[in-house]
Amino acid sequence: MSTDVLAEEVGAPAPEGGAGGRSVWRTMRRDPAAMAGLVVVALLVLVAIAAPLLTAIEGQDYTSYHDGLLDSARGGVPKGDLGGISAQHWLGVEPKTGRDLFARVVYGARVSLVVAIAATILQLTIGLVIGLAAGLGGRIADAVLSRLTDLVLAFPALIFSIALLGIVPQSFPRPVLLVLVLALFGWAGTARITRGQALTLKTRDYVAAARLAGGRGVRLARREIVPGLAAPVITYAALMVPGNIVAEAGLSFLGVGINPPTPSWGQMLSQATTWFGGDPMYVLIPGVLLFGTVLSFTLVGDGLRTALDPRSTALSTRAE
Repeated sequence: MSTDVLAEEVGAPAPEGGAGGRSVWRTMRRDPAAMAGLVVVALLVLVAIAAPLLTAIEGQDYTSYHDGLLDSARGGVPKGDLGGISAQHWLGVEPKTGRDLFARVVYGARVSLVVAIAATILQLTIGLVIGLAAGLGGRIADAVLSRLTDLVLAFPALIFSIALLGIVPQSFPRPVLLVLVLALFGWAGTARITRGQALTLKTRDYVAAARLAGGRGVRLARREIVPGLAAPVITYAALMVPGNIVAEAGLSFLGVGINPPTPSWGQMLSQATTWFGGDPMYVLIPGVLLFGTVLSFTLVGDGLRTALDPRSTALSTRAE
């Protein structure tokens, strides 16, 4: 989904009070798809947090090789059915290396979530600062920052990301580098939404009253403008996370993201493409997990968008 479309969907002016937490939760509970997505996201977060505990229960780690579990006559395909799934290896093992697939999947979930959430937070921070400065600043500041935002939106982000990730020394922590690169090219959508909301909110009566009472600059923005940005920004953030998960997976798939032996779903998919004929489970497991994670975050974002929309909330309240 393009940034412009997202801006139109989540950028509607919020009411002065906003939807209350109970009202938002009540509306979310009526949406089975959003609740299903929320459950999956919660489980995924728990799995990522408990990755060391889960691998300890299984009795494996993501770095140990198990050559005895591979069929050398078939080029290193795991022995047994379904990629070598057994009581000792819950999701089987990797072809050629014999590393435990369950351990690599749960640690890969940790990497994907940390990178995606950290990048989203940094994107929101940069976008909010620049968007507020453009919306609340003078005509010159608005013109300069708006053109900067348009320039970032026009950048071929994938090509520049590959170039930056390719020239930075391998000694630099790759998760940190991925977060910085994703944030560098991903803040413009938040800035555009924030600017549009700020231009609308600063014309409200309560903001004018606060300005007459002496409110200026950062204090006025923090107390009067930022609360009105909560609904569209939270909704947009929920839709940014799956985009960042896909971006991290795509860059790792292209070989410029997370470096082995640190696991990543995109990296696993990149390695699995040559093994699909001999061990389809090696492709299906990370592929299905990546698809389910992105779909779940998207469903939660859509549910939040509906719940935080004052018109939807009002209709739900009248329906009761």
